[in-house]
Amino acid sequence: MAEPSGDQGVVAALLERMSTQRIPRAQELKSRVDRGELLSDLDIDFLTDVMDDANSLRTLLDRHPEYKDLAARAMGLYHEITTKALENEKASG
Repeated sequence: MAEPSGDQGVVAALLERMSTQRIPRAQELKSRVDRGELLSDLDIDFLTDVMDDANSLRTLLDRHPEYKDLAARAMGLYHEITTKALENEKASG
């Protein structure tokens, strides 16, 4: 199946951003919350941006189901971060 116009470039840019920015930052946040640290306002803004982007990419993922597993694993990581961060917040206060 031919890719709709522009998808190839968009997918390449998203994968680049994911591998060089999003996942490394998420792994750093995961390490911090696993140590019991709290998220800063900047960390929460980052996670909010990630979730907003994920919602806007649904149609792209519908056209490219080969990336759905990758997206699901990334969202799982973000879920782990937010769940643990909430536990840390409750424990701290």
